[in-house]
Amino acid sequence: MRVSKSKFIAGVQCLKRLYFQVHRPEMAAGSSEATEAIMEQGHQVGLVAQKAFPGGVLVAADHEHLDDAVRTTRELVVNAEVPAIFEATFEYGGVLVRTDVLERRSRAGYRLIEVKSATSPKPHYAYDIGIQKRVLSGAGVNLEGTRLMYLNREYVFDGQEYDVSRLFTIDELTREQTISDAQISSRVDQQLRVLGQPTPPDVKSGKQCIEPVLCEFYEHCNPDLPSDHVSLLPRMRTENVDDLLASGIMSVHQIPDDFLLTATQRRAVDAVKSGKMWIGPELTGELTTLRFPICFMDFETIFPALPRFAGMRPYDHVPFQWSVHRQERTGAPMMRYDFLAESASDPRIPFLESLCQAVKAAGSIVVYNQGFEASRLDDLARWLPEHRSEIAEIKARLWDLLAVIRRNVYHPAFGGSFSLKRVAVAILPDMNYDGLGVTDGNQAGAAWGRLVDAATGAEEKTQLKRALLQYCRQDTIALARIVEALRGGVGLTGVPTATVKSETA
Repeated sequence: MRVSKSKFIAGVQCLKRLYFQVHRPEMAAGSSEATEAIMEQGHQVGLVAQKAFPGGVLVAADHEHLDDAVRTTRELVVNAEVPAIFEATFEYGGVLVRTDVLERRSRAGYRLIEVKSATSPKPHYAYDIGIQKRVLSGAGVNLEGTRLMYLNREYVFDGQEYDVSRLFTIDELTREQTISDAQISSRVDQQLRVLGQPTPPDVKSGKQCIEPVLCEFYEHCNPDLPSDHVSLLPRMRTENVDDLLASGIMSVHQIPDDFLLTATQRRAVDAVKSGKMWIGPELTGELTTLRFPICFMDFETIFPALPRFAGMRPYDHVPFQWSVHRQERTGAPMMRYDFLAESASDPRIPFLESLCQAVKAAGSIVVYNQGFEASRLDDLARWLPEHRSEIAEIKARLWDLLAVIRRNVYHPAFGGSFSLKRVAVAILPDMNYDGLGVTDGNQAGAAWGRLVDAATGAEEKTQLKRALLQYCRQDTIALARIVEALRGGVGLTGVPTATVKSETA
């Protein structure tokens, strides 16, 4: 049996995940469009990194021709004219690896370089590099060093060509960042033994289900829990959950009054026990700070590893869509305003200029998670300094519904989450996101990528545009209706009437 580098890393995360990948791959959750986009992004980063090694040769054989890749690699290794090899492929001790870059340092010596699309080293990279060192050394390659190559978050793109000497940071690994060959060998032996067993290993669910990546078999090992399960309290620490479960306490109804909980968690316990939404005494005062005209605003962005436009850094957000619902005064109809970039050109100026018109002279601008919208506005101010005063005015009027709800509201159906979708569905029984072509931010980013792709057909572009507009509008109408419900719940008048037919302006 042969284990690939990616499967070895999966086994380091969880032996059951490795077993399922090899023996029961059909049980995996389907690859989402967002996941595929992340994988493609990593591939693109790797291609750009190769430009730092001019003259390098790519081992092009795909995963169905790995034996050919091994033979080609062997020929390139002994060819002193080749300065670097990309996707060099080696097999040793039941493990097969493909290296990002194998750079020649002397006639018979090489340096292994692992390329990552992250902006800083991560602890689990040590296993990634460790298994490659073990295989390459076992295959007879003289390694003179190892390096980690990752994106430099401080690099600013000039909008022309990437300067790979500045786009990437190349670090030598410290002793603390490495795993010994003995440890790697022990892991390999353990994994091969597990794979030879007739049944999967008995591994209890835990942090390894989501760290360092979400396991594709998560749902198999983590079935839906009852709505009153103790782990569904907001921000419940794993050790606290373990303490309760060890005491035989699974339901919120069983938690003792003297068990240490945060104020938010205690409110959640009270709400679940009573079956009613908890509303804090300060909610009325916070809601009375809203001023007309009231705007309800939401942004959609992507944050590519490779900066797209001039002035941007790796993982800077590209704002491509906004939605605003606006009410001028009490009883006035709700007006709807939209922006969606429909080409691959830089959307930042039209995004901001159209937004400034939509929220002009607003008294309050309601958002959900003010930190996100404020940060995006700060980005725009940095890129477009001529609009700083307008941006400052928008920021000064932001009103964070998420913060208000966290301080003053808890519904049993929140299930420990304060996400907009969870809150909207709990407070508004007729509100749902079913049937939408886009249902979350990751899907929105992937959909926009297809919308602006020149290869996408006209009919699909029309469908994508409709789906994106519906999704973003759904979020802003949800904001308006939640505020309406909360103000009605505490007896305030002059609420935004979200049931009035919207008009596109």
